[in-house]
This record gives sequence, C-alpha cells and structure tokens, in this order.
Amino acid sequence: MTQNSAAAGQRGQRGPAEDRPATRATAAQDDVVTLASDLIRIDTSNPGDNSGPGERTAAEYVATILADAGLEPKIYESDPKRASVIARISGTDSSRPALLIHGHLDVVPADAADWRVNPFSGDVAEDCVWGRGAVDMKDMDAMVLAVIRQRLAEGRHPNRDIVLAFLADEEAGGNYGADWLVDNHPELFEGVTEAISEVGGFSVTIGGRRLYLIETAEKGIAWMRLTARGTAGHGSMVQPDNAVTTLAEAIGRLGRHEWPVRETEAAFAFLREACTALGVEFTFNNVPEILSKIGPIVRMVGATTRNTVNPSVLRAGYKVNVVPQTATAEVDGRFLPGYEDEFFATVDELLGPGVEREFIRHFPGVETTFDGDLVAAMGEAVLAQDPEGRLVPYCLSGGTDAKSFSRLGIRSFGFAPLRLPADLDFAGMFHGVDERVPVDALRFGVRVLDDFLDRC
Repeated sequence: MTQNSAAAGQRGQRGPAEDRPATRATAAQDDVVTLASDLIRIDTSNPGDNSGPGERTAAEYVATILADAGLEPKIYESDPKRASVIARISGTDSSRPALLIHGHLDVVPADAADWRVNPFSGDVAEDCVWGRGAVDMKDMDAMVLAVIRQRLAEGRHPNRDIVLAFLADEEAGGNYGADWLVDNHPELFEGVTEAISEVGGFSVTIGGRRLYLIETAEKGIAWMRLTARGTAGHGSMVQPDNAVTTLAEAIGRLGRHEWPVRETEAAFAFLREACTALGVEFTFNNVPEILSKIGPIVRMVGATTRNTVNPSVLRAGYKVNVVPQTATAEVDGRFLPGYEDEFFATVDELLGPGVEREFIRHFPGVETTFDGDLVAAMGEAVLAQDPEGRLVPYCLSGGTDAKSFSRLGIRSFGFAPLRLPADLDFAGMFHGVDERVPVDALRFGVRVLDDFLDRC
C-alpha cells in the first residue's frame, strides 16, 4: 500500500495531536545538537579489518546517558573495544509486542585533508553539525538519546516495551555488532516484532513536493573474493596461462555488464510517487528517464531498479618481472529482493571458467510491506510537523543492521526523520566528504520521534 491513507493512518488519534508536537520535546530539541557533536568527537572509525579504535568509548558515553535517565543499560563486547549497548524501556502495556530502535556507533574512516573541517570536530557551523557520522548515523543516535532522556525525566513511558540498541560494526556488516548479538544474545530481543533505524524518514523535494522516504526494503549483499590461478614464470617469456589476465578479463566483464531493470514493490512505488510529483506518466520503459529527473537522490535509489556489481580491490604479484601464480579481486555485489538466484547465475556466467568465487559477506535482501499501525504512526507523526509532506516507501541500495535482525523475524523500517532543504545533496553525504546535518532537521526529527513514540 503506497498511499498516505496507509502512511498517515485512518485510525483514531491518541490524544490531541495538535498540542503534542508544540509542547513536548523542548529539552530534547536543545540537547540533540550537543549530543550529536559529542558522539562525532568520539572517533569510531571502522576500516573493516578490526584495526580501528572500536566503539567502546562511544558505548560508555551512551550507557552513561541511559543510566542517568534511569535505565539499566548493558555493554556487550564481542571483541576488545568492539562494543554495543542494549537497554530496555518498559511500556505501559508490556503485553504488546516490543519495538526495537537501533543505531550504529561506528563510522567509515575519513581523511581530514579532504574536508573543510576536522571530520571528528563535531563543529556547528552554517546551521549544521559537521563531521563523520553526522548523517550515518550519529544524528539518529543523538535524536533517540535526546528524546528518551526527556521522556523518562518527565515520566512519560511508551505504550509498548522499547529495546534500544546502539551497535558496533554496522559499516563492516555487523560481524562484531548486530550479527554477533543475534547469534549470541537473541534473548535481548525477546518479544520484538518491529524495528526502526537509519536511512529513512528524511525528505527529498521532487517537482516541488516533499516526499518522506520510508525504507521498507534493501538490496542483498554479496561481497565476494575472486581468485584466478595460472602458471608462475619469468615476465620476459610468453605466458598464456596468466592468472592476472584471466582475472582482469573476468572482472572487466562483471564491471561493464548492463544489468536489466527489474521490478520490486518498494522501488517502483517510489518511482510512481516521483512521477506524480513530476507530472509525468510512469511506465516500465521510461524508468531511466524518470531517474534522470529526480535529482541527487538518484545516487541512492537509482541502483534499486537493477542488480549491481562493482570491482573494488585487486591484488596480484610482487615484482614486475615475475608472473604470479594467483591473482585476486574483491567485488561488491548487490541484488534486489527476489532476484538473488538470477544474480548469482549471471555472475557465474560472466566470470567464466578459471575464476573461483567465495563470500566475504553474504546477506539476503529484505523487504516488508508499507502498511500497518507502525507505518500509520510514522505518517501521523511526520504530517503533524509537515502537513504538506507525503510518505512513500523505497528500497535502499545499501544495507543496514536490519539484515541481521530479520533473522529473528523482526520487521524493519528505515525511519530517522529529517526535514531537509530542497537543495541539500543528502544522499551524497553518506560516506562522503564534508558530511553534515542541518540543526533544524535534527530538531524536527526530535519532535517527530517523540510524537511517534506516543502513537506507536
């Protein structure tokens, strides 16, 4: 279901919605900027090989805030310095299924030489909070902490139990974070049926209309290592059995392959809404034309109409005049929900004989429907703050910790609400240079999340 009748909800309001956003979350709106800056200043860079500073310092910071608010957070360390924080808030009706709100504490590395500001400064300038993690995703971590701290200080418990999870290692697939917790401590998520987290709830302006994208699906992940083997020998001689040549030809075929457009419910629901905003007709054949008109968000959603593979790492040889016996490459494959079998069949055909593949990380795609009371609560909370907005589902080209929690049967949504300026290239901020989030967007998100917790 893609219309606002599903998102905004047709059920009765829980209390005077017109009063709630204006009078509540005042302290949280003041706190959220400081919290975001503090979290950004804690370097939690995750290079993916377990060599970074880890998340322990950030986890202790979060745990202290939650403990001061009256909760009993616990830090779980999967490896030295690789730490996640879990806390549970009792709802007024604990017989209802619980809601998981999760965010990750790690960030991708940043080279300060490329930035206008120190990426770990947390500076507030030009009405934005700057730094690595400002949008991915210490902004959401800060919004959740600010809202929870104020609500508990005021004695306002949620309607249902809430499990809070601030997680390690999302940027490398969750092996030391969500995946580890699901494998080793599934009891922490007992009774949880639904979850909200990152990369959703933010606005994009298309055709003059603000659409709030709710992530209901994300592509599967196939990070693969490819290996070709040949005959080692002297570089001056004819070497027809050259591992480097075999591998290079294979990854060239992979990297240049034109993957066909494939339909998924979430991706095409977004495209239909974009067409309505643009005043153009939607057809399967004009998908490329539609994508060309939607602006910078095409970076995030453009890849959700097809499978993709991008070669990213090459390793071979040790000396210019020695032909190596083996050559390896690493590639980032992403496949649409429902198209995994087709994806791997095509990959194997393109690789051809003589190249082996193995998984570095493999997660299936996840997808849920855009309906139900939780979606209605999202819509009501957003529209209370922005009556001209419109909620629409979409598919994420990347991945989140929702993949791990889906193994527990948890239905997940991307909902980290931000009202953004029409000219801000928000999609480009993810893992980009000069990452920043508008202060007004953080304040908006705090108001929406507080209202959402009253409704869900």
